[in-house]
Amino acid sequence: MFIQTEATPNPATLKFLPGREVLSGEPREFRSATDAAASPLGISLFSVPGVTGVFLGTDFISVTKEGAEWSHIKPAILGVIMEHFLSGKPVLAEGDQSGIADPDEEFFDEADAGMVEVIKELLATRVRPAVAMDGGDIIFRGFKEGIVYLQMQGACSGCPSSTATLKNGIENLLRHFVPGVEEVQQV
Repeated sequence: MFIQTEATPNPATLKFLPGREVLSGEPREFRSATDAAASPLGISLFSVPGVTGVFLGTDFISVTKEGAEWSHIKPAILGVIMEHFLSGKPVLAEGDQSGIADPDEEFFDEADAGMVEVIKELLATRVRPAVAMDGGDIIFRGFKEGIVYLQMQGACSGCPSSTATLKNGIENLLRHFVPGVEEVQQV
């Protein structure tokens, strides 16, 4: 098994590409070993000293570290990923919903429901695929008084260029296509 790695705009996060499907359905983010309890792969990755975050995408795994140098922990992470896929264990326990953004946490006025659907469609078709290429994801959280609230995940969370992505990219896109959007903020 050959696992490729790619740098992300976030120097604390590296993207690992195992050359096979990692996860079907919605991406998952884990910020601790406790959060990753239902993911054998997540638990194993958190056992590597210095790993502080794991993001599972469709065909990639983004790993965030703190304190350690990539040259020291990258071989251990590659070993964990390779061992996991060769073992045949599932990436997630059957039916587990941990790490998925909860739509019940969204907030917006019912009068803005049509506008929110357009915002979500633009995020799904134009933003999320591009952000996934950098090892992350962006989740809609809410809309109030012209402000769109988004949550950054994976490599995007804590990335030095995330503000530029939000303001220069996503905010301009949404303002152009959705009258009534004035600003985008990270939650």
